[in-house]
Amino acid sequence: MGVLGADSLAYLASADPMEHILDRKIEWLPDSAGVTLHMLLVLAAAALCLAIFPIVARRIAARGTGGRFGSFFEVILLFIRDEMVRPFLGDEGDRFLPIIWSLFFFILFCNLLGLIPGLATPTANISVTGALALFALVFYHAMGIKKQGLFHYLKANFLVGPWLLWPLMIPIEAMGHVIKPCALAIRLCANMVAGHLLLGVFISFTAVWTASYLLGLPIALVSATAGVLIMFLEILVAFIQAFVFAFLTTVFLSMALHSEH
Repeated sequence: MGVLGADSLAYLASADPMEHILDRKIEWLPDSAGVTLHMLLVLAAAALCLAIFPIVARRIAARGTGGRFGSFFEVILLFIRDEMVRPFLGDEGDRFLPIIWSLFFFILFCNLLGLIPGLATPTANISVTGALALFALVFYHAMGIKKQGLFHYLKANFLVGPWLLWPLMIPIEAMGHVIKPCALAIRLCANMVAGHLLLGVFISFTAVWTASYLLGLPIALVSATAGVLIMFLEILVAFIQAFVFAFLTTVFLSMALHSEH
């Protein structure tokens, strides 16, 4: 206790890494506005999508390439189209590309905004990821019903196997359709929370340096180095989790369009 210092230990005990994750009100807005930080960042992610992609589209249409700025997005767009959507959805997949692209980049921007100091990650909020999963659920079921018709779609998805097994299979299949969006929401939220929580814990240990130069400086250096490495890992995770959400949505959409398989 004497080596580290009571003040430093008190700081570490009082520091709450969840402050970087949980939603909070915006101080410069009146309480009556009802706008929280996560809500503002969700709007910011949507605004980034609306601002960036018309510019990229215009550059590609005019020059045949997006240039240095657009090439980054163009590579990702083509990868999603050629390696994810078309292999699962075939020739009809191109008409669903705008939805899949929008999901990917909206989630990506939400993830990356949380890495900016002073901000938070909207996708670390289960309400946000739940809303995205609900949208995906409605989307792929609606597309399946539109293609196959309501009766055939319900029959193919719920009336599985011999009719004697229908009382057992109907609730099992219904549970499966509920679990799919829940898995989408929980996976994305849990990964965002875990990374930011770990980053907050490591950074908080740099406070030890203020108590003891001899012991605190090495701990602070290790913590700061670990924090930088975790930050790079979080950037990678932001891309991976956006891809996983878009990928699983594509898989579920493929299953809905081809229920007979």
